[in-house]
Amino acid sequence: MFSVVFQDFFLLALPLGENVAGAVEYDEERVRECLAKAGFGPRLARMEKGLQTSLYRILAEDGVEISGGEAQKIALARALYKNAPMVILDEPTAALDPISEYEVYSGFRNLIGNRTALFISHRLSSCRFCDRILVFRDGQLVQEGTHEELLRDSRGLYSRMWEAQAQYYQED
Repeated sequence: MFSVVFQDFFLLALPLGENVAGAVEYDEERVRECLAKAGFGPRLARMEKGLQTSLYRILAEDGVEISGGEAQKIALARALYKNAPMVILDEPTAALDPISEYEVYSGFRNLIGNRTALFISHRLSSCRFCDRILVFRDGQLVQEGTHEELLRDSRGLYSRMWEAQAQYYQED
């Protein structure tokens, strides 16, 4: 029922395709499609062994070391491959560079499709595309609405947090 990408996730020292599918036998085309949607397509194209490329050198001398951002894209592809009706993403772009993060967010609807997604983030700029935002404080729901609705309540927690984060992006 659930596909989850936690902030702290693990990839295995196995071939890339098996990491995405979570199985030895898998649908190669579907794995490629999920990796492409997650933004890993260009990196996959540069891998000589493609989906058979071993991740890390723990079990295979010719394994490849991947960056934190690449690992996060593989974890996202894993969640897509599962094709569960509910996708939970806990800070799914924390290890991505700003351009990759923008690509994930701008293609989020296409990425998730018609599934329900629960997106957890402390970076409010990443919440702008969400249909509904729930704001929690000390484990309690304190606000809900769209980005625009929440910003209109200038005394609300969301608006105050937005302004606190936005100050670092504005020139004096």
